[in-house]
Amino acid sequence: MAVNFTVFEDFKAVDGVRLGVAQSHVRYANRDDMVVIELAEGTNVAGVFTTNAFCAAPVQICKQHLSASAQPRYLLINTGNANAGTGKSGYGNAVKSCELMAEKGSCAADSVLPFSTGVIGEPLNMPAFERGIPAALENLSADNWARAAKGIMTTDTLPKGFSKQADIAGSTVTVTGISKGAGMIMPNMATMLGFIATDAGVAADVLQAWCKELADCSFNRITIDGDTSTNDSCMLMATGKSGVMITDAASAEGQQVFALLKEAFQILAQAIVRDGEGATKFVTIRVESAAAQKEALDVAYTVAHSPLVKTAMFASDANWGRILAAVGRSGVQNFDLDKVQIYLEDVQIVEDGGRCDSYTEAAGAAIFKQSEFTIRIQLGRGDVTEQLWTTDLSHEYVTINADYRS
Repeated sequence: MAVNFTVFEDFKAVDGVRLGVAQSHVRYANRDDMVVIELAEGTNVAGVFTTNAFCAAPVQICKQHLSASAQPRYLLINTGNANAGTGKSGYGNAVKSCELMAEKGSCAADSVLPFSTGVIGEPLNMPAFERGIPAALENLSADNWARAAKGIMTTDTLPKGFSKQADIAGSTVTVTGISKGAGMIMPNMATMLGFIATDAGVAADVLQAWCKELADCSFNRITIDGDTSTNDSCMLMATGKSGVMITDAASAEGQQVFALLKEAFQILAQAIVRDGEGATKFVTIRVESAAAQKEALDVAYTVAHSPLVKTAMFASDANWGRILAAVGRSGVQNFDLDKVQIYLEDVQIVEDGGRCDSYTEAAGAAIFKQSEFTIRIQLGRGDVTEQLWTTDLSHEYVTINADYRS
């Protein structure tokens, strides 16, 4: 039921990156569920992670290993089991998975970054790693991005990918990435995984700063149901194999590489929303003329998370009073309601804090029937603008999540 979603197929290999995929039976038989990403020596890696206090064991270990070495050799990803809420035994299993990967990959255990996604609270199936790691290593290939995109899926209905090349400083620079996620999506981060690689060289400090900034305008600006997961991770890898080296983010080359990465991050993040569990609408919430970023985001998320707004969108019912009510309860202090303007696309529904005289139910309903539209809210308090992307709330969302463990 993905919304205006086209499966990406034109993946470009990133020099210095190989991917292996295996059927390890972590949870289900007869499906790819384990992915290994091998990085050439000298590759810098940066990451951002879930803020959930119950962050999963692989997230804890990944952060530790990344702080110990900014140049890991392998990323190890399993689906079907999140290894979250599993206590000391779960942590020990995550450590063991890194040790198994290190043994087979001939590297140090802290050169392995582990990632898990799936059901929370169940013991990790360790025999699956003993099967899956060797099998994934056997089919390592620079051209395995498409299969890897499928291998990291859980409730996703379609694989999510991006790839693009640009001429920068006389060299061809490639950016390729994959992501997964469809439910339990709300920053920071969400039940999502993102893996984006480039063959540009980027200094470690620049790469980490970029990863945070890029996530904040992409993966941290999406929400499907307001639930923050335990396992979310977004990784940015720079191999340097293109010969282009970025040490100054403000340089012309740095700005070009950043722009290419920003496009990748935003398309991969929006793909998660388009494939949101049960989604039939892709909706942009844009808050303008706010006094501060937090204020703008508080308003945007309050509207995006309102079950009444989301179900109205699903029903194509332009019940704009629900939007108005959500804005009003967003926590903005000293609100001057007379300055508030609200639009559905270019149809104004609220003018100076009240119903717009020109508004008609037919015009509002026509917008709500679209598969994509923007709700634009002007607060009249400052010059800050923020936007995020969300979905409606359908019967199918309830069905998917009621049946998830069966």
